[in-house]
Amino acid sequence: MVQSVGIKDVARVAGVSVGTVSNVINRPDTVATETRARVLSAIERLGYVRSESARQLRAGRSRIMGLLVLDMGNPFFVDVARGAERAARAAGLGVMVCNSAQDPGEEAEYLSLFAEQRVRGVLLTPADATGRNIEAFRRHGIPFVLVDRVAEGTTECSVSVDDVAGGALAVRHLVDAGHRSLAYVSGPPGLNQVRDRRTGALNALAEAGLGPDRLRELPTERLDVAAGRDAGARLLGLADRPTAVFCANDLLALGVLQAMYAAGVGVPDDLAIVGYDDIEFAAAAAVPLTSVRQPAVTMGALAAELLLEETESDGTRQSHEHRRVVLRPELVVRRSSLSAR
Repeated sequence: MVQSVGIKDVARVAGVSVGTVSNVINRPDTVATETRARVLSAIERLGYVRSESARQLRAGRSRIMGLLVLDMGNPFFVDVARGAERAARAAGLGVMVCNSAQDPGEEAEYLSLFAEQRVRGVLLTPADATGRNIEAFRRHGIPFVLVDRVAEGTTECSVSVDDVAGGALAVRHLVDAGHRSLAYVSGPPGLNQVRDRRTGALNALAEAGLGPDRLRELPTERLDVAAGRDAGARLLGLADRPTAVFCANDLLALGVLQAMYAAGVGVPDDLAIVGYDDIEFAAAAAVPLTSVRQPAVTMGALAAELLLEETESDGTRQSHEHRRVVLRPELVVRRSSLSAR
């Protein structure tokens, strides 16, 4: 078993005190040039790496921020992570990225891990619709910011997109194009985002004088391409197939598109498709995908900045004011919805 090199080993080899080694590492300007060079030489020779966990215990503050998202296989959450990492690095912090896989049990385990590690704070896109995981985590006193979810009934900060407005944008576009029979491939019904996008879709139908019966919902267990292909197969099996489909995210929409292509159904002439998120793959699809764009990188960066503001406000968090930031979505029209009816 290889024994790790400690600060005492460096002090012994350099012929200085442990305090001098600590000063070289943390306050190099306070150490004489010759002594500093001797200590640095010993550090290099021994391969010493300082213990970040020990430093954090002494300082009482972690330099790690946790990020727990629904699905790191979804490019939308990759962009959220990019934005969070950018803001964290600018403040000298790192980000521990974890994936709940839309599973409340996985989410609970990762939140426990964050508590054990005493991270600086957590950016969280909740998978548990009951709120029990958040309530349990709150007892640890670690600040957190909700991402892609409005902080309803809580005092925490949140950064989200107006998904009701986004759902309305998508369906209003399809109705304006002449569609009167639509489907909503919705994903897991327990997710607030899925429900809000459906609410927006129904609002757009009501604006056009159309009833909720004009929107047939096809729920899926997951928000991925495979679930989209399954939903596409169900669409194909309908006797009165809708002429347009709105999907709760782009991965579902790409799966529906694949199913239509395999069955020889023309997009957009036989079926118009609109997705949500506007991930990079949306524009690169075989039929470029119309999508509701969410500013994912901005969302991640703003959430990280709110968390940093809370954890850096005079050390007591008393000067921090919790805020709910709601960003506006934008419809990006491409060929998948441009059929003439």
